[in-house]
Amino acid sequence: MAVFIPDGPDGHYKTKLMPTKIYAQNLYKALIVITLAMMASGCGSYLYQPIQQTKARLGEETQSTLDLRSLPGPKEKIVVAVYKFRDQTGQYKPTEGGTSWSTAVTQGATNILIKALDDSGWFVPIERENVGNLLNERKIIRSSRAQYNNETGEGKDNLLPPLLYAGVILEGGIVSYDANVITGGAGLRYFGVGGSSQYRQDRVTVYLRAVSASNGKILKTVYTSKTILSQQLDGGMFQFVKYKRLLEVETGFTYNEPSELAVTEAIERAVMSLVIEGVDDELWTPQEPRLMAESPVKEYKKEKEMIAKTDIFGKRIDNRRGIVAVQAGAASLLYQGDYPNPLLTTGLDLGFQVNPSPALGLGFNFGLNSLSTKKFYSSQVSYFDFSASYRLFPYDQFTPYLTGGIGFLTENRETRFDFGSPFYPKLHVGAGFEVLVNDATGIRFSADYNYLTNDRLDLVEQGKYNDFFWRGNIGVNFYFGRKVEGARKFETEKEKRNPGF
Repeated sequence: MAVFIPDGPDGHYKTKLMPTKIYAQNLYKALIVITLAMMASGCGSYLYQPIQQTKARLGEETQSTLDLRSLPGPKEKIVVAVYKFRDQTGQYKPTEGGTSWSTAVTQGATNILIKALDDSGWFVPIERENVGNLLNERKIIRSSRAQYNNETGEGKDNLLPPLLYAGVILEGGIVSYDANVITGGAGLRYFGVGGSSQYRQDRVTVYLRAVSASNGKILKTVYTSKTILSQQLDGGMFQFVKYKRLLEVETGFTYNEPSELAVTEAIERAVMSLVIEGVDDELWTPQEPRLMAESPVKEYKKEKEMIAKTDIFGKRIDNRRGIVAVQAGAASLLYQGDYPNPLLTTGLDLGFQVNPSPALGLGFNFGLNSLSTKKFYSSQVSYFDFSASYRLFPYDQFTPYLTGGIGFLTENRETRFDFGSPFYPKLHVGAGFEVLVNDATGIRFSADYNYLTNDRLDLVEQGKYNDFFWRGNIGVNFYFGRKVEGARKFETEKEKRNPGF
């Protein structure tokens, strides 16, 4: 609703919105913000609201299930026995209200392992967890047959087929459940309108070992881990839309990854690892050895090679950059001296850098450019810089860095490569970031402040500040040579201890 209010003695009017209209507009804006936040954060989870009962369905399969079934077949299946594959963590489910008597992970891990063994196609699992029930049932069968033969007088054989025996016993269990490995979130609220999100990651670890039934030798031990993700998103508004009219809106959703599926995937990954490691150690033989070089075995071996170069979250912690880098790019200079109206100019920038450590870089760069203003000053210049860079996240694909150093600036008065003019010392400090396209190539963006140690560059000395200029740079780094890193040193020592590794 709008009203017209007199504005001054001339009788003109101007339009003003009444408070009700203003509050309505704020309400519409708030609803739009909340809707967009929900859509951006996963509208599928938000819109899927179970409002009616559903029928039973088949159990879900994980990505590891598909990989397990894609393994090449064995030359002969291995008979294995699983007596008990249990929860060894002794932990209870973490709750905000206090102690919970529910266990953190499933107590039926034996059933999950037996199914994974069957899905792999490499093993014949036999009943050992409740072998007492099996033996009792066989006694009942023999007793029933003997009684039947006595009553009928028929002398049929009462013997049952012998039980299968296992050449390999599988042991292990769920050895660790770490709650709140990572927690975090973000939120924003302004004048009673806003939203927030939170997340939490847990971690479950599984160990599996194969034991020879004939001599008790441990043939192979493997372990895997899986993270469990929990997310919460909520938004709302708490605001007066009118006098004595308070509007409150709340919405949101929470997603908790089922821990049973996480345990299932970890166990399936352990079985897959046991098969591939056993083939490499010649414990068992595939039907088609050439297929062991294809997917998913190829992806597994690639993942294994990266173990020494990743942390517990799968993030790479090895140095991706070579010890030497050649740099090429374009630089823009913005003169800040004794003349007004500076212009932004663009030129060439070349450099060379040595990386003695993943975080530290020492370099030299040379540039051809110009400094100028609209009317009074224009000069072609060259600069030579000695810089040190510190990368804040040296192992990441995206890393910001800080840089600083000393250098010289000179004017090229006669020709572009005339270096006969005086050299003006300068200091520079700045920041930037680099994005690695691959381990040999990175794209960098940076900006720095260059302060001359005197005020004579533009031949005018006035004011209390020396001449200076701003520089922006975009370029490409090409990395060569070996990589200096702790993870690589560890791997080298490992290779020395095991030359055939």
